[in-house]
Amino acid sequence: MGHTAFLIIDMQNDFCLPGAPFEVKGAMEVAKKIREALQACRKHGLYVVHVFRYYRPDGSDVEITRYDKFVQVGGALIEGTKGGEIVDELKPIEGEYLICKKRWSAFFQTELDNLLKRLGVDQVVVTGVQTPNCIRGTVWDANSLDYEVIVLTDGTGASSPEVHEANLNDMKNIGIKLMTVEEFIKSLPNPPKDDLVEKIRNNVLKAKLESRT
Repeated sequence: MGHTAFLIIDMQNDFCLPGAPFEVKGAMEVAKKIREALQACRKHGLYVVHVFRYYRPDGSDVEITRYDKFVQVGGALIEGTKGGEIVDELKPIEGEYLICKKRWSAFFQTELDNLLKRLGVDQVVVTGVQTPNCIRGTVWDANSLDYEVIVLTDGTGASSPEVHEANLNDMKNIGIKLMTVEEFIKSLPNPPKDDLVEKIRNNVLKAKLESRT
């Protein structure tokens, strides 16, 4: 049995904040649901991977299909800018992993697959925005690389509910597991790993003490 990694994709200010250059409508509501799942993952000791996108200020590495919009908005998702930062609700903490990607999929020409394999991960939980682009691209690649994939239906979002649901349905049809944030949290071990280990240690210690009396 391997390990699970919790992936948070593109939850950056330039994608998520109202009026942002590449705003995905409703992204901040999605952020609230991701935060619920993130807190549970931290409590249970799951690997957390923050995936984000940076562009060069001159736009020389922007996708050809997005370049015109990049120029139109005066640049976005540039390293060192407020817009490129991960939203406050989901800021990484020490020990969590950071992956910078240049294209839709979190696996495309990044070290993500190498990292997950070194960690012994065989299941990924995918969250973030937006569903038809970076979420779908990541899910398809994860599936091709033989990871078990879970997509959190309310921990992901698109420009419209119709687009979101259509893409979730496509994922489901290739065997991807869909769960709500609540269902995912309930599926985690109870008590959390740390509490369980401590309970086992206490029981062992108690048994040793009793054996001496």
